[in-house]
Amino acid sequence: MNWSTPADLRTQLARLWERGELLRDTLSGTPRFPLRLMLKTPSSSDLRERFEAVRQWTATLAKAPLRIEWQEVRHRVQGKQRLPAAAWIDTPEAAIAWLGKQDDWAQFARLTERTRQACPALLPWLEKRPLQALTLAEAWPRLLAVVAWRQAHPQPGIYLRQVDLAGIHSKFIEAHRAVLAELFDLALPAEQIDASRSGSGQFAARYGFRDKPLRIRWRLLDPDIATLPGLRAPDISLDADSFSRLTLPVRSVIITENETNFLALPELPGALAIFGAGYGWEALARARWLANCTLLYWGDIDTHGFAILDQLRAHFPDVDSFLMDRATLDAHAAFQGSEDKPLKIDLHRLTPAEQTLYDDLRDNRIGDSLRLEQEHLGYAWVLAHLRQRLGLGPGCAEQSAD
Repeated sequence: MNWSTPADLRTQLARLWERGELLRDTLSGTPRFPLRLMLKTPSSSDLRERFEAVRQWTATLAKAPLRIEWQEVRHRVQGKQRLPAAAWIDTPEAAIAWLGKQDDWAQFARLTERTRQACPALLPWLEKRPLQALTLAEAWPRLLAVVAWRQAHPQPGIYLRQVDLAGIHSKFIEAHRAVLAELFDLALPAEQIDASRSGSGQFAARYGFRDKPLRIRWRLLDPDIATLPGLRAPDISLDADSFSRLTLPVRSVIITENETNFLALPELPGALAIFGAGYGWEALARARWLANCTLLYWGDIDTHGFAILDQLRAHFPDVDSFLMDRATLDAHAAFQGSEDKPLKIDLHRLTPAEQTLYDDLRDNRIGDSLRLEQEHLGYAWVLAHLRQRLGLGPGCAEQSAD
């Protein structure tokens, strides 16, 4: 028997609730009720062969909190019978009562009214995410307060820690960045949103707050260039703005993604090393003085390494790759490994030789997902190529490293 039971019909309503449709209707004005539920009824053969079961099914269905539409049927064996033909829920209140969601229904009504009074621009968010709104019911008044504060301060220019609201601290804002981002996008004029910034990591910058300064870690490889009194080639981290203002007699800059390689680079005249940050070069791009130097980028020989090089060239078109060539790859065959998730995209800022190697890696012409990490290169190989690339005399790098 496959006849609809009251539990089956209630499940249909529960699906509407779980999708947020019943709450959403209160804002969208969707005329869903009276709502006809899908009702599977006994067949003529059921009436003939399972008459007692049909009678019990009818009695059970009649007790459910539904409006039953009846029809009379005539059966040659059982005679005239009155059977359910359709099941209706006439009002949303009846549906909510049957689901036992009266408290949630009332809570959502309070959230809606409070939002309508405080910031009607956020009503579309409630309509889009009604169930999430219920989970945020306790925090909702504070979220509205943060939105109102931001509306009243078009150019805050302060850290989130400095937002002064009763009962609200920076950890609350940080914990609700994803929701607040959606609310700000609805409540703030477009000119107060930096659309170029996205994601939770750029929340502060997107909405006009001060963000933690991006830091650049670097080492002077020339001990004759003074930085801090009494220190010889120190390992320094500076905020990006301060780094951009440096005035140093540097001729060569080596950017490497591996920390050990960054620390192991030898003393070199007129040279500086930067510990790279992978994807994203906006902070380094502020230092326009780097464009006057010989720039070398030393990344892994894999698809991601070339993609990072490609991005760096968007800011510094003249940067050269270092030890990212086929000769280096072949010379270290014993140390070749596998790349977890190779890229398949096209890159447009590679030299012909780089492009050929990238295509070979991307298309698995050399091996499956082949990669060679920087730290696997022989140190003598690195020193020899540094001398050659920077035009240093024989043995210069080794002597400086002693």
